[in-house]
Amino acid sequence: MESYILLNNLRFFAHHGVGEQETIVGNEFTVCLKLQVDISHAMETDNVTDTVSYADVYEAVKTEMDIPSKLLEHVAGRIIRSLFDKFPTIEGIELQLFKRTPPMEADIETAGVEIKVKRPL
Repeated sequence: MESYILLNNLRFFAHHGVGEQETIVGNEFTVCLKLQVDISHAMETDNVTDTVSYADVYEAVKTEMDIPSKLLEHVAGRIIRSLFDKFPTIEGIELQLFKRTPPMEADIETAGVEIKVKRPL
């Protein structure tokens, strides 16, 4: 059985960006996570200690989102490393990170990155 914990459209206000104005003014960002976790034991016990807590994952992501970076790729990498470090039962991560209304001359709602990675051996 493959099982996943999903956190969809976590919203943050942060100061990521290449341009100086972006780091001063900030922008809205959205994070979507699909965490591969064996939840079979939690299905039986109904105990949060037998799974990965959504609230704890949110706090780990928020900590990384609060640290300004130039590139979304850098932020995404930090989030992935943090989640693997803090939650040893996470086997794989699919992450999407979007910046809303990026400062470019285009009619665009979001721009972002998507990363799919398994836990390093």
